[in-house]
Amino acid sequence: MNDETGISVITVVRNGALHLEETITSVVEKKLSSNIEYLVIDGGSTDGSLDIIKKYADQLSYWVSEPDSGIYDAMNKGWRAASDGNFILFLGSGDRLVSLPDNIGCYGRNDVLYGDVLMGEKKVFTARADCHLKLYNSLHHQALLVSKACHPAAPFNTFYRLYADFDFNQRLMKRGVRFIYLPQFVTYAYPGGMSDQQNIFESLTIIRNNYGLFWMLLAVGGKIAMNIFPLLKRFRPFREV
Repeated sequence: MNDETGISVITVVRNGALHLEETITSVVEKKLSSNIEYLVIDGGSTDGSLDIIKKYADQLSYWVSEPDSGIYDAMNKGWRAASDGNFILFLGSGDRLVSLPDNIGCYGRNDVLYGDVLMGEKKVFTARADCHLKLYNSLHHQALLVSKACHPAAPFNTFYRLYADFDFNQRLMKRGVRFIYLPQFVTYAYPGGMSDQQNIFESLTIIRNNYGLFWMLLAVGGKIAMNIFPLLKRFRPFREV
């Protein structure tokens, strides 16, 4: 990569007017000091989200409002529209960009950069890019920068309703991309979004498809143990701030 490498921030929204402006302003403020293009993919909102998008249209590199087939279909649209040489970051309505890494141009096409995600006001999600990613989605998309050059085609399998990003993260790890933790990269995830929803069967299907039966059974055992032994809750991927 080079010094001209930028960041494509993509916000996917449908009827998220209540918190959308917070997200947009958090990104617009960072555009003053970082090479950012901002894209908003609206799923045909009817709650006033479109008015907010139009308010900031001159700050956006691209926006569209049209029906889609779900969040991952919309995320794929944003991926296709993003500039080819950029790193891509997804923020939903209510999520906020807190701080970005410097010198992003020094990282390569097979690098994935990750940071910390504030979950509410008092917890930080502890991201991991090791064997934990074989067991659960140990990386949150709100603090994950993936080079589009690493995967030019739209990456999300829309068969999955909740964990297509988990599937993509596992496939990246299987390919041997380099995951790099950058402590200066911090975002905020709005509580109550898709990150809080669970579908254990979909998650286990993804693990089996990507890493086989052994890792799927290991994930099942870990979830059972976590429920049986309360002391194991201390190993959940959160820390207090």
